[in-house]
Amino acid sequence: MPSKKPVTEESPAVSTALQRHGLERVGQVFWNLGVPSLIEEAVRRREGRLALGGVLVVRTGQHTGRAPNDKFIVRESSSDGAIGWGAVNRPFEPRRFDQLHRRLLSYYRGKDLFIQDRVVGTDPASQRTVRVVTETAWHSAFAGTMFLAPAGYAGADAFEPDFTILHAPNFSAEPERDGTQSPTCILIHFGKRLVLIGGTSYAGEIKKSAFTVMNYLLPLDGILSMHCAANVGSSGDVALFFGLSGTGKTSLSADPRRTLIGDDEHGWSDDGIFNIEAGCYAKMIR
Repeated sequence: MPSKKPVTEESPAVSTALQRHGLERVGQVFWNLGVPSLIEEAVRRREGRLALGGVLVVRTGQHTGRAPNDKFIVRESSSDGAIGWGAVNRPFEPRRFDQLHRRLLSYYRGKDLFIQDRVVGTDPASQRTVRVVTETAWHSAFAGTMFLAPAGYAGADAFEPDFTILHAPNFSAEPERDGTQSPTCILIHFGKRLVLIGGTSYAGEIKKSAFTVMNYLLPLDGILSMHCAANVGSSGDVALFFGLSGTGKTSLSADPRRTLIGDDEHGWSDDGIFNIEAGCYAKMIR
């Protein structure tokens, strides 16, 4: 069940879970806080404001979309041969990753953290567990909405994430020191099952990083991962809508005569089509 109060390091279970990720001397820890409580917390912290109907409105700063030029994959032995390196999948040095990781952990010290233990993928046979650590309530609400609640959750110390996302929108990388293109960084280390996101408040980086991980893992299990929308008719006929971001997948799949499976990320296994996410991600263009 989602907690309604902050969980502090005084709890042995929480302390153990934090230490597992190198998180030390942090402020209050809000673990698996429910979305309504996170929205209240976001408003209280002035991260956003409520609009008509109770909708939370936030600003993402300079990044109103993803930053593909700032995304890298660590080149290491466990995944090297399975990745098509090039202009899209650009390599990053393990040494640089470790250096930036240490700086990010230091950045977290003294800060309140919001943590979500979730599941990515609606197919029980192929879904993966994820732990999302962030410094803002509204990004935690986003993760709690876009990913699924784990069944039979036994607590923070018992939860074993298949991968972890450390998210710090107010952290800035130093390009000359860290080897990044800009102060923004999205780094994925498959060997360590770890994602680092910094310098951007655009929440879509969280979901797309999870999709990148699934895009790597699912094909290893013989499952096709797809950037597409999907819906199904009354006779069980499934339609897929492929297209780049912003080309209308969400709009086209929202057909009143058909049931929506999902609007952005899916897998295709021997058992059929399944959604990788739990929420819907409709873009609002002003």
